[in-house]
Amino acid sequence: MQKAFEDSAFLGLRNNPDCERNVSALIDAWREQGQPVVFVRHDSSEEGSPLQPGCPGNAFKDVIEGEPDLLVTKNVNSAFHGEPDLERWLRTNEVEGILVCGIQTNMCCETTARVGANLGFEMSFAIDATHTFDLPDRDGGTISADELARVTAANLDFDFGRVVSAAEAVAELRAGVA
Repeated sequence: MQKAFEDSAFLGLRNNPDCERNVSALIDAWREQGQPVVFVRHDSSEEGSPLQPGCPGNAFKDVIEGEPDLLVTKNVNSAFHGEPDLERWLRTNEVEGILVCGIQTNMCCETTARVGANLGFEMSFAIDATHTFDLPDRDGGTISADELARVTAANLDFDFGRVVSAAEAVAELRAGVA
């Protein structure tokens, strides 16, 4: 959820204009229920990337407010391959389940969910609290951001966890199910 993703010149057309509102609702609900909130920041090591530390695009979007229980920095797709060690922190704090949201649906979010599931965490993926961008395909065409999100949902649901809406995740949390 970094400012570089607000620049359409960076990655192109995005989907899901409600992503930020849904992420904010999830953060608020988790905090209201006293559940841990982890922020993940991509600190790119690529020359010229707007996600490099010190660049304006590296900062969190305004929707990411307050202090997290943990801040993970990474330079690859999975939050489980960053610093500090997310898996160790989750296990130390007896966290068994994770809800993934953020940017990009089919990249960092999907990779984090897959790795988390493979490590044995109960994974939920708030599909409407993510967004992605149109992607060129190998044949010179374009795969729409909506199609990429649909495929991510199909990839994850059942094999790697549950795909839910932000509203479903909040309702389950408040009911003590999540």
